Amino acid sequence: MDKQLSAALVLLFLVVVLALMVLGWRARKRRQSALGEPQHPPADLGVSAGDFPGLYVATTIAGEPLNRVAVRGLGFRARTTVSVSTAGVVLPVAGQVDTFIPAGDVTAVGRASWAIDRVVEPDGLVFVGWNLGGDAVDSYFRVEDADGLLAALASIAPAAHASVAPGSTEPASTERDST
Repeated sequence: MDKQLSAALVLLFLVVVLALMVLGWRARKRRQSALGEPQHPPADLGVSAGDFPGLYVATTIAGEPLNRVAVRGLGFRARTTVSVSTAGVVLPVAGQVDTFIPAGDVTAVGRASWAIDRVVEPDGLVFVGWNLGGDAVDSYFRVEDADGLLAALASIAPAAHASVAPGSTEPASTERDST
């Protein structure tokens, strides 16, 4: 009887923890429901600056690398291939509608060492600061060719400039204005 009672208590505990996790995620989505809607890629993306396979780590509220955006397909880490073209950045996440970041909405590009629950070697992540329907957010990527992705992003967003990246202690190659 003791084993059955212990097993039932552990199972009950796990169900309660899972329910609290679901409620927490729903509350985060509700709090962030005012965030803008990501755009869909246009039919004509212009000239390709490159495709960069790797991992989509997260999108966070700008300057808050621990505050994950949980809405509209941006909430979960996934394998992806970031495509950069003259029109902007296409972020295809498996199981979600492709997200498009217009070149004019890119406000910053740079490197970071951590975001949310992902810590890598110094400056091992590439981040893109952008406007999501008027709200500033940062997206983080772990790609095989980080220098190539940074160069491609800088070519479509020349207005971004150097500063310290969120989640980094070193100056980034480019980043948003802090004002």
